[in-house]
Amino acid sequence: MQNAMLSLIVPVYNEEEVLETSFKRMDEVMRGIGYDYEIIYVNDGSRDKSMKILRKIAKDNPQVKVRSFSRNFGHQLAVTCGMDAAQGDALIIIDVDLQDPPEVIEDMVRAWENGADIAYGKRVKRQGETFLKKFTASCYYRVLKAMSAAEIPLDTGDFRLIDRRVADVFLKMREHNRFLRGMSAWMGFEAVPIEFVRNERYAGKTKYTLKKMIKLAMDGIIGFSDRPLTLCGYFGAGVSALSLLAFLVFIILAICSVKVSGLLWMFFGLALLMGIGFVFLGIQGAYMNRMYDELKNRPLYIVAEELNF
Repeated sequence: MQNAMLSLIVPVYNEEEVLETSFKRMDEVMRGIGYDYEIIYVNDGSRDKSMKILRKIAKDNPQVKVRSFSRNFGHQLAVTCGMDAAQGDALIIIDVDLQDPPEVIEDMVRAWENGADIAYGKRVKRQGETFLKKFTASCYYRVLKAMSAAEIPLDTGDFRLIDRRVADVFLKMREHNRFLRGMSAWMGFEAVPIEFVRNERYAGKTKYTLKKMIKLAMDGIIGFSDRPLTLCGYFGAGVSALSLLAFLVFIILAICSVKVSGLLWMFFGLALLMGIGFVFLGIQGAYMNRMYDELKNRPLYIVAEELNF
């Protein structure tokens, strides 16, 4: 590994408050590891001064490369863009907000040197987050693990190091609705967890709105599990069994001369069946929408500006 090179991939979306501080910490860590390195920033359509700051950083630091999107394409595609451009023997993905400590990169590199294909950050504690955020994240990761065909580790994000051969496989996977940690698990390469405490955001507010978090959650479940579709059969069987049971109850009540309003039972029975039907129509629609999105075969992203490439 004497002549190895590392590529640090950093997606950016409206992060003017933290960019300069973040760069200094990341650059210091990368210098200290001892390998040649490049830092690839992907500006995901920022509307603040992020791109102006990135131009200055790139001008003063030749190891920094910048790709800027024509509009906001999303975090997962920003990371993909960085991976497409990376030249390193190992690629490291990290967010710019310093919640994932750059110092952990050293441990990831050591794991890679010892033969790991993937070294992923595993959060043992989340600082500066509300109880609701922690609770919903914990529930989501456990539901995803239960439903996914791939073994996706609990309490992990996209903060990770991947070997070049893993990155080359990523580059062959060009689906638009991407869930990188799921794709990583699906490959089956040797993966090593690196435990760390997730810090409070250094500055600014999270750019992952509720809408974006829900979309990411749906991408994770729909992209790596067919169980929502197979649940239709289970629910259908369950509803049929309940309907049969209700029919038997009506017979028993009729034998015992107990009068029950048939219209009331029919109303709630039909409402239950219609509700379940609409839920699964929505699930099927989500899968069909995914297929439609892929069939359009549009580019994953559009780069409007490049620096130091």
